[in-house]
Amino acid sequence: MKKPDFTNISKRQYIKFGIASLLYLLWVIWLGNFVWLIGLAVLFDVYISRYVNWTFWKKRGQKNSSLVEWIDALIFALVAVTFINLFFFQNFNIPTSSMEKSLLVGDYLFVSKVSYGPRVPQTPLSFPLVQHTLPLTKDKNSFLTWIQNPYRRMKGTRTIKHNDPIVFNYPEGDTVCTKYQSNESYYSLVKRNGREAVWSNPDVFGKIVVRPADKRENFIKRCIGLPGDSVEVRHNWVYVNGMPQDSIQYLQFLYHIVTDGTPINHKKLEMLNISLADIQFSNGQYILPLHTQSLAEIRKLPNVKLVKQIEFPQGEWDSITFPFTGDLKWNRDNYGPIWIPKKGVTIPLNLANLPLYERVIDVYEGNDLKVQNGQILINGKTVTTYTFKMDYYWMMGDNRHNSADSRFWGFVPEDHIVGQPKFVYISFNKDKKFPANIRWNRMFMKIK
Repeated sequence: MKKPDFTNISKRQYIKFGIASLLYLLWVIWLGNFVWLIGLAVLFDVYISRYVNWTFWKKRGQKNSSLVEWIDALIFALVAVTFINLFFFQNFNIPTSSMEKSLLVGDYLFVSKVSYGPRVPQTPLSFPLVQHTLPLTKDKNSFLTWIQNPYRRMKGTRTIKHNDPIVFNYPEGDTVCTKYQSNESYYSLVKRNGREAVWSNPDVFGKIVVRPADKRENFIKRCIGLPGDSVEVRHNWVYVNGMPQDSIQYLQFLYHIVTDGTPINHKKLEMLNISLADIQFSNGQYILPLHTQSLAEIRKLPNVKLVKQIEFPQGEWDSITFPFTGDLKWNRDNYGPIWIPKKGVTIPLNLANLPLYERVIDVYEGNDLKVQNGQILINGKTVTTYTFKMDYYWMMGDNRHNSADSRFWGFVPEDHIVGQPKFVYISFNKDKKFPANIRWNRMFMKIK
């Protein structure tokens, strides 16, 4: 390193430094952590003093090989994309049919983190551009937990509203069986098989891994309930604070369809965007997911004799629904009412409502919760009330009979919110081959 020479600084260098410094200063103000102002000294050296060779893989003032230039371009691109991914937007693809037909399997989305405000990275020591697992491995964590920042969210352009589609980290994804991580949670596996069986059979269940909030699987659902709301499902239909949920264009349910014995034309089902995986057919009878428009089209078919919406009977308990207690006798189609926790609100806490808020108090808000001799103890003290530290949300998929959502795992904490999907930038139909599999009509489609 040589001593900097300030006599040969060009006007262009000062302009570059000024622009870079202004953008960096705006980012520091947005971040709200002024310790990072030290970065201005680095920018001054990069553009003006040039005392430290920050791109040490390149030789200053000399022609570098093509390989070095490629490495330099790749490093710059990786840093830039990682920064954008952390604070501005990221890509997300739809892996399941839980949001059909609003969003389809094979849709690739542009997800804005600016909308609700990006989270300050909670687990900063991680491999760039992957969620939780190292590339080319099945169970190797892509992150280190040596540094864990407390949850803090930067200012966004808007707040979450009813019926917003939202990308968030899977709340039950704190503990994962790696062979089941995409289709069944660790907790449901433990309920069904017992803890000992899950932990002692890695060949069946895979490795048991623990993930911090920002490294859990990404899900996408629609926000049905905001903090402080009361949500209820009556005969498949959602009520928020006692009022029917606002209309959703492609909301769909499963229907039992009886024909005269002849099958429904597959071209017709394809026109209605019903995928092959969603078609259940036996002896002239179908079970199909339909929304209002496709339901009307099916009813018109001359060979269709009966169409009936499927419903889990009211008062019949479904053991896989949150909070997993038969005292409430809830199921996916007749559920609640349930009150959604709101930051700063104090509720009476007793053994009757504890199952609803136990995971919130114990896991999401980090308390030591115990029940001894009929009394509730939080951090060693007997309590009869609890004040929530965070806001929570109630998420449900538009494909109501094929959606693993809040009815099955409860509330979504505010520190799990990732961002708001804005538009579909490309979409592929898995039932077709390239190039017929490209859904051209969905490219750059705005998400509602």
